[in-house]
This record gives sequence, structure tokens and C-alpha cells, in this order.
Amino acid sequence: MSLTRPAGEFAALLDNLRDFIDNEVIPCEDLANAHDGEATQRIAAALQVSAKARGLGAPRMAIPEGGLGLSWEECCAFLEQAGRSFLGPVTLQCAPPGQPDVAALDKLASPAQRQRYLAPLVRGDKRSCFAMTEPAPGAGSDPRMLATTARRVDDGWVIDGHKWFITGGMRADFAIVVARTDGGVSWLIVDKGTPGFEVVRDVPTMEPFDTGGHAEIIFRNCKVGPDALVGEEGKGLDYAQLRLEGARLFHCMRFIGLASRAMTIAQEYAGRRESNGVRLAEHQMVQSMVADAHIDLYAARLMTLDVARMLDAGQSIRHHSSMAKVFVSEAVNRVADSAVQICGALGVSEDLPVSMILRVLRPFRIYDGASEVHRSAIAKRALRHGLSA
Repeated sequence: MSLTRPAGEFAALLDNLRDFIDNEVIPCEDLANAHDGEATQRIAAALQVSAKARGLGAPRMAIPEGGLGLSWEECCAFLEQAGRSFLGPVTLQCAPPGQPDVAALDKLASPAQRQRYLAPLVRGDKRSCFAMTEPAPGAGSDPRMLATTARRVDDGWVIDGHKWFITGGMRADFAIVVARTDGGVSWLIVDKGTPGFEVVRDVPTMEPFDTGGHAEIIFRNCKVGPDALVGEEGKGLDYAQLRLEGARLFHCMRFIGLASRAMTIAQEYAGRRESNGVRLAEHQMVQSMVADAHIDLYAARLMTLDVARMLDAGQSIRHHSSMAKVFVSEAVNRVADSAVQICGALGVSEDLPVSMILRVLRPFRIYDGASEVHRSAIAKRALRHGLSA
């Protein structure tokens, strides 16, 4: 393993995290309030205090800046443990959109932006959102369809556009807005409350324990200063790819943990529930579902770990992260679906968390690039460059 600290110290960190998730975080999951974003946010904020007291900070941020400074490979184990709880990632500052925004700003932010936005984002004092997706005919799976514009004026930029399904946008303190400028696609930071920044609504989705919502936002003659530009003008699509590659991998790590928890619950249920005079665990059809789940999760972990090692080595992961994202997003859905099936009527109820786990995992086949889009890109790269299978 690519370790940033001695093996024994990292093992102790994981033990600390596992104990925190099992004994403090999961017990705070109130399934009755799973669709109350305000209540979920209050619980997560209180848990963040406990996490910091335990020395559990943002996994990828440098230690001097309040993080744990973990390698990507170390994050595989860390994020899987954090991801076993609906509340774990947001509590440990490794949930979207904050985590990928932190990673991107850490590479791109100016000194002033680091102080004003990145530092409080790492501390958990501010929340962010990444505003790229637009209603048709704007940018969705194809970012080249971007319709939002930012025109340069003497003392800054003026943004006009319509965004929706902006994860975290309902409670974000600022947005990283992707807009088309004269120099090409660019990023600009816009504080919520800036005149012309209008949050229209929270777009309802199937996901429980959603702490930030999925906002529809309109930018109408929204003026920001010259210091709002992130990085270089015209590099926005490259930056978006940089941000998404790490985000996809973090999703894989977290959701492996959540799917594993669903199957653990199903196995425990199968061990005590009887049908036709024997425990469910003794039925070969149930055994087949359990075996397939373990195979899927084993393969998902190995693919994720391999891409993480490539990232640590400074290699390009564009092709491999697409493959991992497609496989893991579909594998964790198969595992959660089997968990629901094994638990029967109880599985589709909200007396157990397995149906909620399935609802959290299902959008991953769409978020950060739909499986179909990734498959097309994988095939095109393989055919164009003659890549061996």
C-alpha cells in the first residue's frame, strides 16, 4: 500500500474511524427523518465536532491545513469505512460536492481564494456547489453544450445562465460556476447572495439523507469581481475532467462501503429468518445472491484500488477511471438490489436501511457521467488508439 504514514499508525486510524462510524454515526441515522435535509444537516454538524475531536479530518487535504494527508490508495480503505453510513462522508468532509471542490481548489485557487474559500471549506465552516449541469438544450452529459455565459466587463464578469440538479446548491455558501467566456469555458466563484444569483427550488430526487439538495439556479446579470476567475480562462473543461476523475473514484470508495453494509444486513436477516422449514441462508438461491455480491464487491475493490495506485503514481486515469466507474456503479447496485430481495417485504420497507441504500446507489449510474456515455468513450479510445483488451 502507498502509505503516507507508518502502517501501524494507519491501522490505528482505520480502527478509530471504524469505531466512530459504528458507535457514533450509524446510531444517529434516524430513518424517520431521512427525507428531512435540515435535520440531517444538524446531525452531521454535531458529528463533525466529534470527528474533529477524534482527529478525523478531510482525508485528502494536507495535515497542516487540517486534513489527514492520505494517499489515494489509503483513501480506498478510509472511504469505504466512512461510506458505510449515510452520514459518514458528509461528517468526514469527503462527500460531494465539497470533497471534489476541495481537491480542485487545492490545485487551482489563487492565494486569496485559498484564504476566502478553500480554508473555510476544509474546516467545514463553508459549503460549496459545482454549477455545471443545465436544462436542455444546455450542458448535461455533453459539456460542450454549455449555454451559461460570462462576459468580461471593466471591473469583473457578468454571468447569465440557468443551472439545475446542482448537488449541494440549496445550502452552499458559494458556487463554482462553469460558464462560456470569450476565451473558452471557464470557472468563476460566486457567493450566494450576490445580486443576480437566484436559487429557484430544490429539485426532488429519490435519495434519502440528502444534506445539500439539488438546486435549480438562475444567474441573471450576476456581477462578480475579476478575482472570481479560478485558474486560467478557457481551461474549464480540462479542470472539470480533473475534478471529476477524483470525484468518481471517491464515489466508488464510499459506495462500496454502503453496498457492503446492505449485504451484511441481508446476510444477518437470512441467518435468522426461516422459510419452508429452513433458514433463508440454507436456500441455494439465496446463497447464489450472497456469493455474487461478494464477487462483485471483491472486483469493485480491486478496480478502485488499481486506479487509486495510478493516481498516486501520477499517471493518467481517464480511461481506467471510466471503466472503474461503470463497473463499480453497476456492481454496487446489483449488491444492494440482492440485499433488498433477500430481505423480502422488509427490504422494501423503511424499517431497515437497505431500501434507502438502494436509492442512494441508483443515481451513481447517472452522476459523474452515465454508464452509456462512459461505455461510448471507452470504446472510442480503445478503437482510436488500438488499445488491447
